[in-house]
Parts: sequence; structure tokens; C-alpha cells
Amino acid sequence: MRWMWIDRIVELQPRERLVAVKHVSLAEEHLHDHFPQRGDRPAFPVMPMSLIVEGMAQSAGILVGHAEEFREKVILAKVGKAEMSREATPGCTLRYTATITHLDSVGASTKGLIELIEPSPTGGGTPEPVGAIDLMFSHLDNNMGGQKFPEWNFVFSESFRTLLRSSGITT
Repeated sequence: MRWMWIDRIVELQPRERLVAVKHVSLAEEHLHDHFPQRGDRPAFPVMPMSLIVEGMAQSAGILVGHAEEFREKVILAKVGKAEMSREATPGCTLRYTATITHLDSVGASTKGLIELIEPSPTGGGTPEPVGAIDLMFSHLDNNMGGQKFPEWNFVFSESFRTLLRSSGITT
């Protein structure tokens, strides 16, 4: 996968929970399209909700993949719920907490909490819950149609392995 929507994994409880963070930066090109200056209205750069959903999907997908030591090709099968109460703007940090609610040989269900941490002159900041996302994943090789896919795990690419290594997680 070319685009990573999480920067670091900060906590992993195998088969249970994963916490990841994404630092929203004005250097990210997509922010300039959402929303540019128009007439007298100043620019209002925000991270699109679709990319926040993808960040949660990547976080939860890593948790689900890690449960079987990345032997399965884990793909997003369904977004059951996606709610956000506030925009993520440059300088903020998104914290994704993914929890497995069901896991079997066919796939997994997860619940996700999104928290926003505003920049603070003293550093840190208090996380504010701003969203919830429920996701379902399928283990691609255990699909009901019996379709065959390449042996190599094209879902968990070198980008994901680099993220795991830089977060101190061995595979």
C-alpha cells in the first residue's frame, strides 16, 4: 500500500487491542483541497473523513493480521458505522484505538475509537473522543467463493513491515 494513514503504533495487546497515532500536517497535499480559499472565505484545511476511516481500517487491520502472525491476507469487508463529531486540522494528532470484538478463521469484527489531541504550547494535550468506527474484515484466502489468490501476502506490504519495525513490533 502506498498511502499510510497512521504514523506509529503506540500500544499492542495481541488479539485484543491496538493504539496508533496519526499526526496531521499541513504538508500533506490532500489538506489543500479540503477546503481551499474561495472569495472572501479563508482556507479551512481538514483531513477528509474517508482518510480517517482508512487510518482506522489500517490500525484495526494490523491488529487482525497480527492475531495470526500476518499469515492471512486481511481485507476490509464492511464499514458498519462511521461517526465523527469534529474535524481534524493541521497540528492535531489523531489517536486510533481498535479493539477486536470477534475473530475466527473467516475474519474479524472490530470497534474503533478516534480521539483528537489538540496542539498545546506545553506539549501533550488531552485526548477528546471525536469518532467511532465499526469495521469487519475478511481473511481473503478463506473466502466463501473458493477463489485463489497469490501466495505472497500483498496486503501487508513492506510499508506495513516498516511501520511495525519502527514501532518496535517484531513479525
